[in-house]
Amino acid sequence: MNENNLRGTATVQREPVSSAMTNKGQAENCHVGTNAPAGRPGLLLDRDGVVNIDSGYVATAERCRFLPGVFTLARRAFDRGFAVVIVTNQSGVARGYYTEEQYFVFAAWVADRFAAEGVPLAGQFHCPYHADAVSERYRRDSYWRKPNPGMIRQAARTLRLELARSVMLGDHVGDLLAARAAGVGVRVLVGRDGGGIEPGLADFVVPEPGALIRRLGWN
Repeated sequence: MNENNLRGTATVQREPVSSAMTNKGQAENCHVGTNAPAGRPGLLLDRDGVVNIDSGYVATAERCRFLPGVFTLARRAFDRGFAVVIVTNQSGVARGYYTEEQYFVFAAWVADRFAAEGVPLAGQFHCPYHADAVSERYRRDSYWRKPNPGMIRQAARTLRLELARSVMLGDHVGDLLAARAAGVGVRVLVGRDGGGIEPGLADFVVPEPGALIRRLGWN
């Protein structure tokens, strides 16, 4: 199946695909809507460990279990004018656990699930590259791979987000380091106790996405 066809079905609104370039000149991967208003904040979600339970290189609907409250949080954000965006490292592609084509099929299913919950995803951005990739095609250090900020910065450029008013949720320190380097205003660590991380790196530490609703006053 053609990759561009998969990308086309992966947008919530079935809009044309946009390809992106990092400011390091590397062609990377995203599928997005094309009518984004300028200056809105974003709810930036890492995927595995934030949107779904990280049971190890999840790439099929059968293995996906969504975290408690993620749809409710996304809906509250969307109702407040936030663009809801997934920004995800996908080294499973580089490691040969699944193909990028399979990633796009699963991303389309995830987008459909968000849409069914009343939340159109503004875009999904992923980095399939890793320095230790089994395939030369994916073997490189990428500016998009978190903890680098390239993927978040490209999401902001493509979707015209105001990062200073945006919120990033991640389950690893690298997610928060990327968010800080990109200038994201609120950084949230999910599913961990926050012990041992750099003071001030996380503005909030929550056990699951839904717990952030009260912390942000979005009740």
